[in-house]
Amino acid sequence: MGRPVGDGLGSEALDVAGVGISSLLPLFRWSGQDEDARQAAVRYWKRSIQIAADLGVDSMISEFNGRPEDPDRSEAQFWRSMEELLPVFEREGIKLALEPHPDDFIENGFDAVNLIRGINHPNVTFLYCAPHTFHIGNDAPGIIKHAGDLLTHVHLADVFDHTASSGNRYILNPPGTAARVHRHLDIGEGEVDFDELFRELHANGFDGTLTACVFAWEDRAKESSVFKRGKIDEYLATWS
Repeated sequence: MGRPVGDGLGSEALDVAGVGISSLLPLFRWSGQDEDARQAAVRYWKRSIQIAADLGVDSMISEFNGRPEDPDRSEAQFWRSMEELLPVFEREGIKLALEPHPDDFIENGFDAVNLIRGINHPNVTFLYCAPHTFHIGNDAPGIIKHAGDLLTHVHLADVFDHTASSGNRYILNPPGTAARVHRHLDIGEGEVDFDELFRELHANGFDGTLTACVFAWEDRAKESSVFKRGKIDEYLATWS
């Protein structure tokens, strides 16, 4: 870690509460086509890395950003940002897990793993997001197997398959909109095959971070969190 946990008021408050932070998730336009915005995003990233180090957090997660309709320009901007930020991650001893996200310049899970493998840096790994299953290839076992030991973080929430019912599971207006519709639901409320997912995590020797990632139920956030913890424990007991 970049600094001891006791360095700074934030980490002292965590110590008093008896809790820790497993990871931070900054989202900035580091792959955006506008160069001024990209440079600003890099500045924000550097500050975020400093905050993580001050809190004693050694893991950050994020998305590729950029635009799917302009993947070449977006990827070029992403690499430019990586060149500036990788030395900072390395200096602070912080790992970065990246996920392919709907509406980013890279959405497919296999392609994301290949790009991360191309970065070829021990501080950069892969995050699999279960509620994005049907946007990133609908092949959790294949993507997890392809990632191998690059997989260090998994987001857990359920979602309906938006491609089902001849693509009419969700009705969007105007017709032809490029919106990427998905939800982050409690396990069991959607169509993700969690037995399949946990089975492959076990087969892959996964020993990273599992994050409950439900956004749908602010009105019962505590109940949802307790339920999700129980379901995750059940799957771990079955596939361990």
